[in-house]
This record gives sequence, structure tokens and C-alpha cells, in this order.
Amino acid sequence: MKPQFLGEAVNGTVREAYVEASSFLEACEVQDARIVCELLLQHVLGVSRSEMLFMWSEKFPAARATSWREGIQRKAEGEPVQYIIGETDFYGITLGVGPGVLIPRPETELLVEHMMHEAVRLFGQGAELTLADVGTGSGAIPVTIARHCPAWRVYASDLSPQALEIARKNAARCGVHEQITFFEGDLLRPFIEGRIAVDVLVSNPPYIPAREIPSLQPEVRLFEPHLALVGGEDGLEPYRRLCEQLPELPKMPTLVGFEVGMGQAEDVAALLRACGNYEVHFVKDLAGIDRHVIGVQI
Repeated sequence: MKPQFLGEAVNGTVREAYVEASSFLEACEVQDARIVCELLLQHVLGVSRSEMLFMWSEKFPAARATSWREGIQRKAEGEPVQYIIGETDFYGITLGVGPGVLIPRPETELLVEHMMHEAVRLFGQGAELTLADVGTGSGAIPVTIARHCPAWRVYASDLSPQALEIARKNAARCGVHEQITFFEGDLLRPFIEGRIAVDVLVSNPPYIPAREIPSLQPEVRLFEPHLALVGGEDGLEPYRRLCEQLPELPKMPTLVGFEVGMGQAEDVAALLRACGNYEVHFVKDLAGIDRHVIGVQI
């Protein structure tokens, strides 16, 4: 059990409260404790980073002391800071997140960027396309693409009603709710049953093998939804099922993009080639890992 954060420095200045809390989180072995502490402080005070620094020598607001202590304690116990503050940044926008959805990762920003680039290369700038995002979670992918591609008709599906509620709120928050249609359902089933012809298909499905869950970082293993993490015994089950379902769509998507786990790219590429006439290439993440499998119909 983690020690209790007393937060006695809230009787002093904002800086003193920050120093006490960041030292406490470091003692609790929280990664990037000072950065996390800054984010929590900005959230509790309701200010930007520059505004927070201007308040550095001011007395800590007594009305915010309880929220401050609670936030620091939750972080010390391993909860992701994004869940505590209720939001995260993704590709230049701010999205709401909560325990019902996976926290969007920087790797997925690369997938979004590459899919938009490939679509322009294949169809031309300003083309009116139909996009389907499968397993949308927080809605990070469809919301971002809808903002950057206003001519596209965007659909998104998820098996979790809780995730869809968050995704719909993010679409409204970012002003693209009229451009996106959300479906509750398993993988491609809503698109098959709705006879929706898709030009661009993208998915960041669960891909962690079940046996690896115990070895994940505690803040992932204990707080993020396993429905969005576990991809069966070998992590490839969602891709198998997606590739089995693809031929049931009214037409095969011209462009397909999957995010995959480390070491899975070749296996997923083989599944995609087997289900359709796709030329496949990989996109590496910032660590040099083949993170995205991109298929173009030839």
C-alpha cells in the first residue's frame, strides 16, 4: 500500500505545494513525477502552464486543497494521469478519456497521419471518401480524421457502450459530431449488416497476447480496460476476424491500415494479403518498430 499524501504544503505557496507533491511522487517511484505533478497542478488550478508559473509565489488556493491531495494520491497509487484529469492531447486536439477507454498513444498519431497521406496519394486532395474505424475507443482516430478531412463520411464502431459514449462526446467537443456515425457492434459486423461501402478502413484493435498481461506496467494492467488490450492468446485474433469479415463488406476497401504489436507485422500482413488483392507495406514507429500494416488494393 502506498503512503498517504498529507499535502501540508498547501498552507504555503503554489511552488511549495508542487515541490512537496513532486518529491512524494518521486519517492513512490512514479515515472516523470515532475511532469505529472505539473499536469495535475494545472488541472486542479484550472490554468495553463504559463499561468501556473505566474502563480508560483502566490498562496495555494484553500478551495483546491482537497482536489490536489486526492489527485496526487490517485497518481501515487498508479492511476494514469490522463484518467485523473479526464483528458489527453492527441494530434493537436484535446480528447476526453476515462477508465472505459484506452488512452490514445503517440504511435496512433502516426497511423492517422499516414492514412490521410495515403488517401491523398490514392484518391487526390479533397476526395469524398468513406472511412470506417473499427474499435474506436475514445474516438481519437475518426475525430482527428474528420477534422482534417471535412469531405469524408466517417463511421466508427466499438463493442463497448461506455467507449462509444466517450467517443460521441469527443466528436461533439471537436465539432465533428454531424460528420461521424457511431455503431455499437463487434468489429466489422455493423458495416456488413448496414451494407456500408468503405473506401478507407482503419483499426487499432486489442493486440496484446493474454499471457503478457501480468507483465504490463501496473498503470496499464490495473486501470486500462482489458477489452481494449487483450487480442486473444497470441494477440492476433482480432486481425484474423477482421480479415475474415472483410470480404463480407459490399466492396473491399481500397486502403486498409492496422496498428499492430511488436513482432506482429508480418503475420498481420499475411492475413491481409490472403483475404484480398492487397499490396502491403509497414510504417515504423519512433522506436523503429514495424507498428502499422498498410494495405492498398491493386
